[in-house]
Amino acid sequence: MPSLNLGNQQPRTPLNADQAWRTTAGRAAGTVLFFDFDGTLAPVDDDPTAVRPAPAALAAIEALAPVVQRVAIVSARPVEFLRDHLGGLAGVDLYGLYGLEHSHSGGETVTEPAALPWVPTMKELADLARAELPPGALVEYKRLSVALHWRTAPQLGPSVQQWGQAQADRLGLRVQAGRMVLELKPPVDRDKGMVIGEVIRDASGAWYFGDDVSDIKAFAALRARAAADPGFFGVCVAVANPETGHEVANAADLTIESPAALGDFLTQALTHLP
Repeated sequence: MPSLNLGNQQPRTPLNADQAWRTTAGRAAGTVLFFDFDGTLAPVDDDPTAVRPAPAALAAIEALAPVVQRVAIVSARPVEFLRDHLGGLAGVDLYGLYGLEHSHSGGETVTEPAALPWVPTMKELADLARAELPPGALVEYKRLSVALHWRTAPQLGPSVQQWGQAQADRLGLRVQAGRMVLELKPPVDRDKGMVIGEVIRDASGAWYFGDDVSDIKAFAALRARAAADPGFFGVCVAVANPETGHEVANAADLTIESPAALGDFLTQALTHLP
């Protein structure tokens, strides 16, 4: 097992992953497991609509859900997409579009009220992007956000980012950078860090698994809770990637090689939990 440092800003004695799971076992009923989707549960694909989660990761999550307090997927994807791609996972909470949408344990999807007036703006923006961006740029419309991808045409990165930033400035939108993607979203105060901070208020521990720069805010939420409550046990896990992985790994306690390896890691964790 790889080693990890569970320090909260200040270095502490490194523990290995087995030790961390054994510590979690003693508080499993109060522990929340958070997972990003793209690049964490599912490998990144040139076509963002074609991604599929790693089967071993889904199987392990299904086994872990009854053991811990909560399991939550926190993603830039809409809740509907997550529900369709997670194979009917039971007892899992879904937070889509960085928390602008959520669904608890298969219930109805609830949208942040402050974001709803922006739906027409985002639709118009998606249409404009398709008309103005050069061939090779992929426009992903998500109702409450628009993602501009250049994975299949890396040379377009600077021009796509410039176009996206100009539109954000014009419309008063917020920008979220990612792995060869720029996402434009409403100016509403919701992000992964805020979601995690709210969910863990009554938890005694949490693990967050993510691969991209937006996940660093989630790591920060765990650090902040641990700094305020020495009894809280938080672990930040990066899933390696070739684009933003160095920055994410530097912010994490532990790095796992891939979504497939995450499935193996979680399956091993089951041997330590009650």
